[in-house]
Amino acid sequence: MNISALQLERAKYQPKVPKSLVGAVKLVLGEKTESVANQKEIKELFPNTYGMPLIKFEEGDVRKNRPAINVAVILSGGQAPGGHNVISGIYDGIKKIHPDSRLYGFLGGPEGLIEHKYIELTGEFIDEYRNTGGFDIIGSGRTKLEEEWQFNKGLEIAKDLDLTALVVIGGDDSNTNACVLSEYYADRNAGVQVIGCPKTIDGDLKNEMIEASFGFDTATKVYSELIGNIQRDANSAKKYWHFIKLMGRSASHIALECALKNQPNITLISEEVAYKKQTLADIVDYMAGIVAKRAENGDNFGVALIPEGVIEFIPEMKILIAELSDLLAEGSITEKEFKHLRKSHRITWVAEHISAESAKVFLSLPSGIANQLTLDRDPHGNVQVSLIETEKLLGEMVKIQLEKMKKSEKYIGKFGTQYHFFGYEGRCAAPSNFDADYCYSLGYTASVLVSDGKTGYMASVRNLTAPADEWIAGGVPITMMMNMEKRNGHLKPVIQKALVELDGAPFKYFASKRGEWAYTTKFVYPGPIQYFGPSEVCDQTTETLKLEKQ
Repeated sequence: MNISALQLERAKYQPKVPKSLVGAVKLVLGEKTESVANQKEIKELFPNTYGMPLIKFEEGDVRKNRPAINVAVILSGGQAPGGHNVISGIYDGIKKIHPDSRLYGFLGGPEGLIEHKYIELTGEFIDEYRNTGGFDIIGSGRTKLEEEWQFNKGLEIAKDLDLTALVVIGGDDSNTNACVLSEYYADRNAGVQVIGCPKTIDGDLKNEMIEASFGFDTATKVYSELIGNIQRDANSAKKYWHFIKLMGRSASHIALECALKNQPNITLISEEVAYKKQTLADIVDYMAGIVAKRAENGDNFGVALIPEGVIEFIPEMKILIAELSDLLAEGSITEKEFKHLRKSHRITWVAEHISAESAKVFLSLPSGIANQLTLDRDPHGNVQVSLIETEKLLGEMVKIQLEKMKKSEKYIGKFGTQYHFFGYEGRCAAPSNFDADYCYSLGYTASVLVSDGKTGYMASVRNLTAPADEWIAGGVPITMMMNMEKRNGHLKPVIQKALVELDGAPFKYFASKRGEWAYTTKFVYPGPIQYFGPSEVCDQTTETLKLEKQ
């Protein structure tokens, strides 16, 4: 492996951990839990793993003698900075439990478990990946683990490798799969534990016990550096409006965090759009109004942040997308009929098979956007909103609105646009000090949960705005986060996504400032992630966490 100078120095970095993980660990059981919603249904579906207590780690007096254990790890879903440190934490944790413990990695995500593709992760091999970005140590994948034959194939290799436990590192869908898998193995006394770790740069896997999903800190710092560079360029050239789409299909945490870091002129928050029941026309009017007001001051430039999933939060669009999801559900008769149509006939055919209200909206969209809404779903049955060029849709609609305003002399400026989508740029960056520490602590926490025989838990590290040695490690039952949702036309148990809370401190602060940011140019230029230097520069948590913990 070719090593950069930065990577050489980062390899020397020893992640900071909570005091409870340094020596002997004592597990303290808390209150029994129940699911966040649909308690009756979730309890019936998960009788063996429902209602388990919260777990908190404390400093122990005597280290218990534990036998060697064999653990396997899966990286599931999209990449997020810090995944390699989770694996490093697991490895160091199980080796501390017993030096003969072994760690395996299934290759290419959940598919590796099913197809029995794996490698043993040795200390020498893992050392090359400590404090690095990406998931290239074993690769990732999006195969869903939800069918009995998959569980049984996984159990075959688990028996062959004499596995004590499987650790699934992933987001809400991946950890939903981990929850289902742990219940299946527990029900059959299979002897294989399943533990989850919370990963997603989108930030939508969070709750009281999971204060942040790993990778969110690093990704938003990467995006904010890029946004800052663009803001500096905009303020220098003074001739372009930059429409920037940011990752965040189901929630606007990334857009909100970047807004708090950068202070751009416009930021759309999907959850607010849904709450206010804003139409596409409402959003365009709002954006065009800011553009026009800035033009009055001679500022024919600006920056707008757009969550990639905002189109799903517009009520008229949400209804349309839901109808399209039912119409084009995988394996349905209508989906097969749709796929056999000529592409030139598909838009008309779809309009004839949905409600009149949705057909009106669907036919009003540019043909390119309409076609994008009918593309194949992702493995979880969702519209692939990252493929919908929402930033261009809004930019073009704002341009049309400004032309109308110009005719009535309500707009006197010039409107030039540049479009950007920041997504993959943030997924595999070298983790920030925060994510390096947090991820290592999550992995180490997972190893402790395994050694104590736990299953159906997600590793939890809290109190994240405090110094790392004051962080609180433990475990939270995954069933506690579950509710029932419609997926692919069927009700299924899934982890409830955490949306931006409009009555929460981060959004309230943003809302109090956005008017000022809109009409002035108070851009902030955060610059690149700092890995070396004073703690107040290098170890900062997100603006979101700071405001939540005030």
